[in-house]
Order: sequence, then C-alpha cells, then structure tokens
Amino acid sequence: MPQAKTRGGEREALFVRIPTSEAQRLDRAAFELKLSKQDIVSALVARYVDPSTPGGLEALRALGTATPLQAPAAAGTLTLGRHDFRPDPAPEVLTVTDAAALLQVEQEVVEQLARDGELPGRRIGSEWRFTRQAILDWLSAGSS
Repeated sequence: MPQAKTRGGEREALFVRIPTSEAQRLDRAAFELKLSKQDIVSALVARYVDPSTPGGLEALRALGTATPLQAPAAAGTLTLGRHDFRPDPAPEVLTVTDAAALLQVEQEVVEQLARDGELPGRRIGSEWRFTRQAILDWLSAGSS
C-alpha cells in the first residue's frame, strides 16, 4: 500500500467499512477531542492490537468469539468486524458471451459451433442459450 510521510512519521492507507453507529461514535470522538480519526484509530491499534505475542493474539481471538466478530459493547472494549466474500454462483444457463468465456474462445466460435449443431444449445428467438453442464459434458467427451 502507498505510504505517505507526515509529521507523525510514515502513514499507510487503511480502508475499512464499520457499522454506522461505530462510525458516528468515531466522528463524535474526533470532534470532541479535536483529533483526526486516523490519530484515534492509530492510538487504539497501538494500545489494543499486539499480534507479536501469544497473549496479544489470544486477547484478539477472545474478541472474535461472538458471531460476527464483535466484542461486548461495554466501555473500554474494542469492536471488530468480519466480512465473508462469497462469489455469485455460476449461472446454469449461459449466453453466447458466457459460453465463450467458459470455453475461453471467441463468441463467433461458439455461435458457429452451435449453428453447426456441434455444441449443444438452443436457439430462443434470435439468441442462443446453453447449459453449463451440457457444455462441460461436450468438452470432456471430446477429450476421450
């Protein structure tokens, strides 16, 4: 990540999304203390996050025992969050563009194979549609 030099030393960009209520609390603290949010977050990390020792890691793990990773809302505690990335499931019905991407060929190749009856698909109006499984079966049958 890019680092910038400031009067307080080098800084590194950190982009996170936190619950709105926590963001509002951070905004309020920055306003009341007349400090920047980055200084507040830096101080909290310096004070509460110590992954260099087993005890420090265990303390952080204890914060993550609730689901999602969330510490109790008591005063003086640190709240952490977690995000899971789940890709969209692959569509079962493919367009020419999708089929071309799956086969890693040009769209024209897919259209020609479909017109010739070699690639299993159906014409619906002026558009071709293919099932993912039929294309994969067709592809694997050609390798035997």
